[in-house]
Amino acid sequence: MILCCGEALIDMIPTPSAADTTVMGYVPHAGGAIFNTAIALGRLGCATSMITGLSSDMFGAQLLQALETSQVATNLAVISARPTTLAFVTLSDGQARYTFYDENTAGREVKPAQMPALPDAARVVYFGGISLCNLPAAEAYVGFAESAQAAGRVVMLDPNIRGSFIRDPQAYRARLKRAIATSDIIKVSDEDLAWIYPDAPSIESALDRLLETGPVVTVLTKGSAGALARWRDGRNIDVAAPSATVVDTVGAGDTFNAGLLAALNRHGGLSRAELETMETAAFAAALGFGTKIAAVTVSRAGANPPWQHELT
Repeated sequence: MILCCGEALIDMIPTPSAADTTVMGYVPHAGGAIFNTAIALGRLGCATSMITGLSSDMFGAQLLQALETSQVATNLAVISARPTTLAFVTLSDGQARYTFYDENTAGREVKPAQMPALPDAARVVYFGGISLCNLPAAEAYVGFAESAQAAGRVVMLDPNIRGSFIRDPQAYRARLKRAIATSDIIKVSDEDLAWIYPDAPSIESALDRLLETGPVVTVLTKGSAGALARWRDGRNIDVAAPSATVVDTVGAGDTFNAGLLAALNRHGGLSRAELETMETAAFAAALGFGTKIAAVTVSRAGANPPWQHELT
């Protein structure tokens, strides 16, 4: 089982009015970086469960139904009467920007004491996103990842940094340092690297600095240019992305993460020892699968990853 630990929220997507296409309204779509990866994993047929804070309001019901429809287990979710986090999305040339409303929400107010015990069936813990930004949920997820690492599970981190959402950069950097230290796989974008290591002279040097902190492998996504993986022993893999007609990029990186984990899960590689000794060709195939399903997602409006039966 793969545990996805972090935010589930509502993306308010701008949509032309049916009565007057010059007037834009906002339509609620289930979303959140960790949520999107859980959905994609479930649709790919991976045994997946999500640990998150969900509201008992109508948006929480929408999120719960979306998870269950995509075959993601929800028995570990923390349910409360607090409101659901909302993210209003602005699209510019297909690129998404977000404005979050997250005060006193069900997702943000998850406390460390409310986190469930690590299930015996869980082989991988995946976390990151905005759920690492604000307390108390941020501490709950980092502490859970530290416990999973201590129990010998593989931990994957995607920080997916949203600088405008971080209230206390110094505290966030300290927490992110702990999160990186727990991780076996770290996936970043060039924007993430620039935020984490603003003084790094190159992307390669920033990736090396990440590797020095503990992970087995770092993965850099490069949008339409594909993805790169780098190990501590100096090995590098660079894979191209398939061509795609881009509608928007909402959920693309999250879907990539699911494809990478699903491929590693199916072919062996979800243990630290296996990651360290894996043939580069096998990991390249996993990266390629991630780029393949991400290309499907960007060809659709919103975060709508493909089902296994849709893939050729």
